[in-house]
Amino acid sequence: MKFFKRYILNNTKLICFFLFSFLIFTVMFILYKIPIGAIIYPAILCFSIGLVFIIFDYIKKYQVHRQLLEIKQLDAKLIANMPNTNNIIERDYQIIIQTLKQKIYDLETTKNKQYSDMIDYYTLWAHQIKTPITSMKLALKSPTSNAKNNFQTNLHRIEQYVDMVLAFMRLNSEYSDYIFKEYSLDDIAKTCIKKFSHDFISKKIKLDYATINKLIITDKKWFSLIIEQLLSNALKYTKNGSIKIYFSNDNTLCIEDTGIGIKPEDIPRIFDKGYTGYNGHNIRHSSGIGLYICKRICNDLKIKINVKSQYNVGTSIYLTFDQQKIIPI
Repeated sequence: MKFFKRYILNNTKLICFFLFSFLIFTVMFILYKIPIGAIIYPAILCFSIGLVFIIFDYIKKYQVHRQLLEIKQLDAKLIANMPNTNNIIERDYQIIIQTLKQKIYDLETTKNKQYSDMIDYYTLWAHQIKTPITSMKLALKSPTSNAKNNFQTNLHRIEQYVDMVLAFMRLNSEYSDYIFKEYSLDDIAKTCIKKFSHDFISKKIKLDYATINKLIITDKKWFSLIIEQLLSNALKYTKNGSIKIYFSNDNTLCIEDTGIGIKPEDIPRIFDKGYTGYNGHNIRHSSGIGLYICKRICNDLKIKINVKSQYNVGTSIYLTFDQQKIIPI
């Protein structure tokens, strides 16, 4: 009954036009004094044809209505086809619905992928952070002369893991907290290096650092995260030798190490999310997230990041500020 009322309301103009036309023709026939029989029979015929048309149209639209009610109960993923229609406007609406459905599906796929990546990363992160915590617990049970250095090294490692997980969360955020100001590149580099002083000492890695008398416009927090991650990688993969940090004449900050290097087949993919390569498989708890985050931040800061490496010789990372204003001090 509800559908019948809605059908009548939606077709009120058409019904009124039909009745009005019927009335006009009836009046015209009467004015021209046409016999009543000649009026009644055509009127009954027209009325019958109109009624059949309305009944047929009503049944057709009611069937479509029932189909739509059934589709309404389905999940968006299960809606394969919409009811057939010859109406241009209805077809346009169906195209819009199908387009929106595809966009919703794509959005759900992206969100599910992000959620899966997040769970995978947090699972690995939980295992990673257990290592320094366990080391600190052991140091508490049997304190040694190096206990303080051990605590500082592991505390710094925990801070790194926390910073990385916060960075990973913020990368996919709709809002950015970048604050661009003028900073001394030398001050940022030295602050980052200082955080790894215990790692340099404990691993007996030589630091070759040349003072950088340059000012750059960047976000200090995010740029420092890049430097710290690159230093962390250099120390992780360098068993002995040295790490060299310098600024070249082509506006490029270089971080070179004499570590195990990267195999040629791994170099094109080292910035891919989750890719650990040959070295990552051999070193426990490698997440394949660090360089991915560095690449993402570099893109936001308008810095080009490149890598050159020779397996069993060493790796060089280049940060080029070709779109930044570099000011000599």
